[in-house]
Amino acid sequence: MTIYICGDSTAASYTADQAPFTGWGQVLQEFMPEKIRVENRAMAGRSTKSFLSEGRLQQIEKEIQPGDLLLIQFTHNDYSELVWRHTDPWTGFQNNLGIFVDTARLAGAIPVLLTPICGRYWENDQLQPSHGDYPEAVRLLAVQKGVPLIDLYGASRRIVSELGERESRKLYMHVEKGKYPAFPDGRVDDVHTQRAGAEPYARFVADELRRLKLI
Repeated sequence: MTIYICGDSTAASYTADQAPFTGWGQVLQEFMPEKIRVENRAMAGRSTKSFLSEGRLQQIEKEIQPGDLLLIQFTHNDYSELVWRHTDPWTGFQNNLGIFVDTARLAGAIPVLLTPICGRYWENDQLQPSHGDYPEAVRLLAVQKGVPLIDLYGASRRIVSELGERESRKLYMHVEKGKYPAFPDGRVDDVHTQRAGAEPYARFVADELRRLKLI
């Protein structure tokens, strides 16, 4: 079995010279049995719209086999104001996700919808909601189309909340000045993860795939 991942920068794989950027899709293989291969096709900066317009799903369609899994996790760029990325959660976003689902099914593969990882936004010691209506749009589409759902948004919020504001910084791209060549001036980024965040999120995805009896 091969697991294909479609998504954005939060799931994408990064090179060593981009460290410590690490997407959850980059480490998913580590939580899989040896017989399962992970093909991470998530790409930074892509929304459902731009991923489709660039032909990235069409390439997967040429390769995916019956019984394979297609993990679908977008949102971060779909609410971008850039017209070539933006989709409305209840129309274009759901319609595009439906294309991913239908493509997998036509190939005899199994689609799996994932809500996005949460943004790490704190106010008055409370983790704030992120991503607006998009997570709920994914959940409702999963029900409507009878697609397995992995609620990564809910899981990531629990993980971040339990750690608290200060400790949860280590999960995301809070980088000290001078520690990594790619970020000589440091970085404060509450959207993208380091390995410390990618690992628990990938582990949750793997555990949910087992719970759903998909692997």
